[in-house]
Amino acid sequence: MNYNPDIHHRRSIRVKGYDYSQEGAYYFTICCHQKRCLLGEIINGIMQPNIAGETVAAVWHNLPRHFPFIELDAFVIMPNHVHGIIMITEQQNNITNNQLLTAQTNPQTSLPNGTKAGSLGAILQNLKSVSTRQVNRITRNSGTIWQRNYYEQIIRDEQAYNNIRRYIIENPLTWEDDEENITKFKPI
Repeated sequence: MNYNPDIHHRRSIRVKGYDYSQEGAYYFTICCHQKRCLLGEIINGIMQPNIAGETVAAVWHNLPRHFPFIELDAFVIMPNHVHGIIMITEQQNNITNNQLLTAQTNPQTSLPNGTKAGSLGAILQNLKSVSTRQVNRITRNSGTIWQRNYYEQIIRDEQAYNNIRRYIIENPLTWEDDEENITKFKPI
């Protein structure tokens, strides 16, 4: 099938004009490539991560070392996706301004094209790329473990925060009914 721009185009799911590097709470979901169950399995409502799932968890917990302006909140690894909440704090603006100043005063340093430094996209890009490299090194595989994009939601109030947080924590309990659970469709 030939490329047709009227049919084959990616629509952004981001809020148009919103600065995803600004202070706030963000919920996200990242799915494994082709929704494959690469990260472990759920037994009796409890997630049992395999080495790939444990590696992803370690990369998650290490994110604040690379992004000191974030706070990690609820996070769950599921067999073929992850959910989490990241808080971007006001300190981020100071770090971004320092990065800009460094880039302006040092011609050898340039800001990356594309994803804005310090944004939710940059943070999740780091999570995906670092975890992919580490999982591939451990399993001696190659290729991506993640789908190309991710789902995000700006958490706008305390009620939404509490509902999302509960959803993340209780997610393994509902795996049997989860639309991402492709294992339930296996032929008998």
